[in-house]
Amino acid sequence: MLNKTAGQQRMDALNSKGRRMNDKAAGCILQGIVEMPQKSGRRPAVDSSTPEKDLPLRADIRFLGEILGDTVREQEGEGVFDVVEQVRKTSVRFRRDADEVARRELSVLLTGLPHAVTASIVRAFGYFSHLANIAEDQHHIRRTRAHRAAGAAPREGSIKRTMERIFASGMSPAAVMELLGHVRVSPVLTAHPTEVRRKSTLDREMDIARLLARRDRTRLTPGELAANEDELRRAAHILWQTSILRLSKLRVANEIANGLSFYDYTFLRELPQVYAMIEDALAAGQPQVGEESELPSFLRMGSWIGGDRDGNPFVTADMLARAMQMQSECVFAHYFRELAFLSNELSLDSTLVGISGEIRELSDRSPDPAPEHTREPYRRVIYGIVQRLKATARHLRLGSDKPEAAQDDAPSVAYEKPGEFKADLDAVHRSLVANKARLLARGRLQALRRAVDVFGFHLAGLDLRQNSDVHERVMADLFETAQPGTGYTSLNEAARIALLCRELTTLRPLASPFATYTTETASELAIMHEAARARTLYGEAAVPNYVISKTGGVSDILEPAMLLKEAGLLDPKEGQLALNIVPLFETIDDLRRASTIMDELLGLPAYRRLIDSRGSVQEVMLGYSDSNKDGGFLTSGWELYKAEIRLIDVFRKHGVRLRLFHGRGGSVGRGGGPAYQAILAQPGGAVQAGIRITEQGEVIAAKYSNPEVGRRNLEIMTAASLEAMLLQPQHAAPHSDFLIAMEELSATAFKAYRALVYETEGFETFFWQSTVIGEIASLNIGSRPASRTNSRRIEDLRAIPWVFGWAQCRLMLPGWFGFGSAVKAWIAARPDAGLAMLRAMAREWPFFQMLLSNMDMVLAKSDIAIASRYAELVSDRALGDTIFQRIRNEWSDTVEAVLIVMEQTELLERNPLLARSIRNRFPYLDPLNHIQIDLLRRHRAGETGPALVEGIHLTINGLAAGLRNSG
Repeated sequence: MLNKTAGQQRMDALNSKGRRMNDKAAGCILQGIVEMPQKSGRRPAVDSSTPEKDLPLRADIRFLGEILGDTVREQEGEGVFDVVEQVRKTSVRFRRDADEVARRELSVLLTGLPHAVTASIVRAFGYFSHLANIAEDQHHIRRTRAHRAAGAAPREGSIKRTMERIFASGMSPAAVMELLGHVRVSPVLTAHPTEVRRKSTLDREMDIARLLARRDRTRLTPGELAANEDELRRAAHILWQTSILRLSKLRVANEIANGLSFYDYTFLRELPQVYAMIEDALAAGQPQVGEESELPSFLRMGSWIGGDRDGNPFVTADMLARAMQMQSECVFAHYFRELAFLSNELSLDSTLVGISGEIRELSDRSPDPAPEHTREPYRRVIYGIVQRLKATARHLRLGSDKPEAAQDDAPSVAYEKPGEFKADLDAVHRSLVANKARLLARGRLQALRRAVDVFGFHLAGLDLRQNSDVHERVMADLFETAQPGTGYTSLNEAARIALLCRELTTLRPLASPFATYTTETASELAIMHEAARARTLYGEAAVPNYVISKTGGVSDILEPAMLLKEAGLLDPKEGQLALNIVPLFETIDDLRRASTIMDELLGLPAYRRLIDSRGSVQEVMLGYSDSNKDGGFLTSGWELYKAEIRLIDVFRKHGVRLRLFHGRGGSVGRGGGPAYQAILAQPGGAVQAGIRITEQGEVIAAKYSNPEVGRRNLEIMTAASLEAMLLQPQHAAPHSDFLIAMEELSATAFKAYRALVYETEGFETFFWQSTVIGEIASLNIGSRPASRTNSRRIEDLRAIPWVFGWAQCRLMLPGWFGFGSAVKAWIAARPDAGLAMLRAMAREWPFFQMLLSNMDMVLAKSDIAIASRYAELVSDRALGDTIFQRIRNEWSDTVEAVLIVMEQTELLERNPLLARSIRNRFPYLDPLNHIQIDLLRRHRAGETGPALVEGIHLTINGLAAGLRNSG
């Protein structure tokens, strides 16, 4: 008999002990989680009992836990299940009793196990987080429905509540309609995923959510309940046997497809419902507004996926074309589905109902061959609409690789523009309304008409984005080829601006089809021409914006204008600009100079005439991620706020309306946090011509994979935007003293942060060795590299892996570091009135409230004890201990500062639901951290094998799911 390894021997011992456990208790992986009391004075407060309203959540978690436990036992065997249970019980004991013995036991249990067992444990605890997320989402939906069913006052963040406040302010529904015709509100999906799951697993999770919701809302018979449970078990079975990780590096086309899945889940159906809610609220305020005129389509989707080529060489002209085609195929599939349903619904007989003259004419022209439709004019009209839409799809070459796409040879004329398609649907609407069928005009037809108006033939506006350094090289190449000796790169800023302004007013193209350019220049020109083609093919809304990363001067904004001119997207004779040119200010220095740059830019006659052609609206993008990595959490937030104040003044001076585009990520360190509070925390006047906000990483799935949760998030963003535009006071802060105080706090926090991250010898080594950053860089989570250059410098690292790495080791450093030092120094300098001032700011200033609330949440999710074990991975133990002690001290000071300023005794004291959620998750996150540390140690010691790497990646996924907003 072969000798057993130490890991196998440990398995045998654990199995023997596990078999003695009570079978009933062993059947539920989540057993006992909700009864954990908490003894640590710094952790979220814990009630000994679950509030009655949260009992259904507790029941759902238990139920899903039983299913997961049974799945593990069935698929992996009793022995593995027993190990999972032993780990779970030990982890719960550690969290419940703050038992250090249990923590050591947990470490021993999880060290050196066979890879197959480790993978099963990681998957079990990882899937718990996913199932807990589903249960919590369903509970939020349940509570919202209960709130509405009880007839309670509309909640903050709801359309109804917002419209009530707007009407109470004296603004009429007609005035609201007028305003919304000139603004744009847009969530923008980006391909910066820290979401490592595949669509296959997301689909199964959606099945589980649907089945769980059915149990909650429908009175099922015992047989139906049993059938529902069988379906849930089948979904869990499939989920367990489906790889949660991607097997190959994610490509841009995969990112596009993943992004499009959320349109099927949520956007195509739910976004029209948000419009319907607003229209209903307007009609309630002034009925004739809702009936006689429709709300302008101000809420639209945006995307960077397939157009963002900053640091991504795989986004080419061909990929842009593919992205637009895939988007168009997605929306056309929706239209065809909805028209089929609509045809079934509108079986109205012309001998029983009246019809309008235009419907009679459309019916007579319809190629519908079915004799049974002779007296059903609406069906005939819809048949004709479908045939024209099919002709349009053929014209756009949608699905041209599919044989069935070419089989329909109907001679119908294609729609040239989405407006023509909508005009036919509008004719159906008018006829129904005029002939006592207003009820039928609502519902599916209303949603489809809105969808066509919002999504057109393009689905979402696809932004182009490129780095200013690339533009500089391209312009240098173009000028040198056209006018040898120009020496563009050697020109100072003033000379560049003068040269570019002259070129922007001449009809002569700079590029020649007969010249030879660098590969980079040729690629950039090809992108411009493909953008022009896409706008011609799918409509002007298809490619609406050009974003410039690393904007550092006026010339950085004029250079892409030159490229647009080369593709016919800028008319120098008429001064017409087809796209919005959007500078992105990212670093602390860039934010400080943003208003000066925009002041100079708007003062240039050559550029101002272009802006006037865009309705005198200029969009500016503010970057949260790089400014945070550059200056820390507090300083980043403050510099963003100040930049907005200065931009508001500059734009008011020039008579140009400002639209801000917020480059927020999912984590607090990247601008994340509740959207409603974040929008309203901006200075007065910041939301003028609307607002755009990026949606990134695992937050996209968390917010938009469930349609009801997605609709609520769209509603919140819309409600906050309306309130900010129509109700927000036009001053930066309640008191000028608050601004002065923040300036000092920020300066102290900035100094503390920079001293640690950029001025501490060996910090770079500490970061790379104490986090999973190296392993994240190799994970199949995106089509672009983790660093902008081939280096390990913090300056070159992309902000997403920077934040994600700190989240995995449970430090969350980018979401709080420096605040403790700032408050400590502030109060020490003002022992009598310093704390009172900070508490006044916390009570009266939405901006400061948001900062504190986000830190409160992120600190509650951190765990300094677990983080200390990651610090032990640093090979130079003296270096690791020294740096970590500094971090530990600042963490303690920051927790203390948040508590005293917010006047709390525990973190999340004012948010008990979130506190319970975090508390309930910790026992299922801790084992993943322990395993991750063990696997990292083995991996870095030279142990190899795909199972080891897969185990690390599985822990990354499980922790990201459990923390929910870590990327």
